[in-house]
Amino acid sequence: MPLIPEEPQIHESAQGPRPTPASGRTAPTPRPVPGPRPAAPPRPGRPGPLRPTPPAQRTPRDVVAAKPQPSAPAAPAPPAAPQIQLIPASPEGALDAAEEAVDLLLDSGRAPGEVLVITTGEQHPWAAHELSFGETSYWAQHDAKDDVFYADASAAGRAGARQVVVVALNGGSDEVAAATLPLALGRAGALLIVCGDPQRINSVLGAGV
Repeated sequence: MPLIPEEPQIHESAQGPRPTPASGRTAPTPRPVPGPRPAAPPRPGRPGPLRPTPPAQRTPRDVVAAKPQPSAPAAPAPPAAPQIQLIPASPEGALDAAEEAVDLLLDSGRAPGEVLVITTGEQHPWAAHELSFGETSYWAQHDAKDDVFYADASAAGRAGARQVVVVALNGGSDEVAAATLPLALGRAGALLIVCGDPQRINSVLGAGV
């Protein structure tokens, strides 16, 4: 009868003993080798990594201009000294020279109430006439400042300041002239006109006048 080749039998002993898993445990499954790990996304509620931000460019509107510090108020400038004008005249002609000066002032646009005339000798005819009605009426016209006011040296101290003062050295002593001229200068706001002898004026007040 024909022979049937025997199948090779593999004995378990040739393969070696199989590892038996421990009771209750399964054999671990091989894990793949991990590759590079991607960056983890930020978690909700937690900010991502802080990066420095470049400073914002400021526009001229964003820049607040420095406010200047308030300075102390400047002291008021002292009032300018009045100009002084000399009109040569003799004692007899000083009053007429003063009248001409007043006419020129009014023609140039000066208001009559801006002019005061002081005499050192005989009173001006207007003053003598107004005083005949009493001093109250006379000084009321002075206070009204509606017209040219005339006063002699004895009343000049009561007269108020006006823009232009005209002094007629039509007599009187040097002492009267020496007292009247400084007073008239203090009453003049813009201009002092002195009608008289220049040598006498210079000898009373000095060449600086």
